Amino acid sequence: MLDYEVLKVIWWVLIGVLLIGLAITDGADMGVGALLPIIGRTDEQRRVMLNTVGPHWEGNQVWLITAGGAIFAAWPQVYATAFSGFYFAMLLVLAALFFRPVGFDYRSKIENKTWRAVWDWGLFVGGFVPALIFGVAFGNLLLGVPFTIDEYLRVTYQGSFWALLNPFALLAGLVSVAMLMTQGSSWLTMKTKGELLKNARRVTIIGSLTTSFLFTLAGIMILFFIDGYTITQIGDHGGPANPLLKTVTIDSSAWLSHYKQCMEAIFAPILGLVMPLLTAYAAMKRVDWLSFFSSSVTCAAIILTAGFSLFPFIMPSSLQPNHSLTVWDATSSELTLSIMFWVAVVFVPIILAYTIWCYMKMFGRIDEQFIRANQHSTY
Repeated sequence: MLDYEVLKVIWWVLIGVLLIGLAITDGADMGVGALLPIIGRTDEQRRVMLNTVGPHWEGNQVWLITAGGAIFAAWPQVYATAFSGFYFAMLLVLAALFFRPVGFDYRSKIENKTWRAVWDWGLFVGGFVPALIFGVAFGNLLLGVPFTIDEYLRVTYQGSFWALLNPFALLAGLVSVAMLMTQGSSWLTMKTKGELLKNARRVTIIGSLTTSFLFTLAGIMILFFIDGYTITQIGDHGGPANPLLKTVTIDSSAWLSHYKQCMEAIFAPILGLVMPLLTAYAAMKRVDWLSFFSSSVTCAAIILTAGFSLFPFIMPSSLQPNHSLTVWDATSSELTLSIMFWVAVVFVPIILAYTIWCYMKMFGRIDEQFIRANQHSTY
């Protein structure tokens, strides 16, 4: 039987793994969708783009569903607070995601330019909007979310949808968009040929450099303009989960002080700065596998930077810092975490192995000739 405190940290790590898996796999699908009306010069090129992710995009959405389910089961108070505070933002994400299955299935059913153009922009929305909103959400976590918790542990959110769209959160959203569009374009460099491949490499270079610049700018804002949160007093980390039993102070350097306490964590922001440059270099040198690999590491590094900066906070409260939700006091019971842990031990490796197998079996470049030869069996 694992210790309760250890289980809390394990589930923080596991949810981080799910978010990284989402960014690397479904992030590539979102990036391709967002690039569809931008670098696809002809209808056949856009069909090529769709069919590079066609065998995988439905399976990749499992990462999103699993991450949401894991947050609900492991961090129920975080789930409740997020879906009340970010309610309209979540609806916007779901509305955008609706375009993806319908767009994939119906876009090429009718040979009509207007019909296909409408679905192309629908797929653009399905890729761009979730990427933006996810980044905005992370930006607001670093700023603090306006909620309070009463004596019965009932959460009251006191913000608004428009308050979420503040300058720093929008910057975080742009980091996410640039990161995932680069992930999509670097995926296309491994899967396409000809003019589309050249366009994908060009976008990869621009997108990766933009990601590095925006990530640096976000770091500067955190360093000089964003206050963080520090726990000054808390009970037993392995004790009952009650977010009211601690003292939290606001400190201008709190988000950066975590790296002083754990020097190994500094690799995350360093990789977040360096790997996009390697992505651009690999794209310029036409080493496409390295471009995609370094872009994937960039996604992991940026998410890890946010996680390490916040730790042990999950959702700080800007109204009542003492009510902030942390790894230590926003979790489910020890029994729930333990049962889910052993379920994850069995099924996560199976899912990873199956996903890798699918990518290996369906790997290879496609072009316009492939679309013409499979006119009625491809997207």
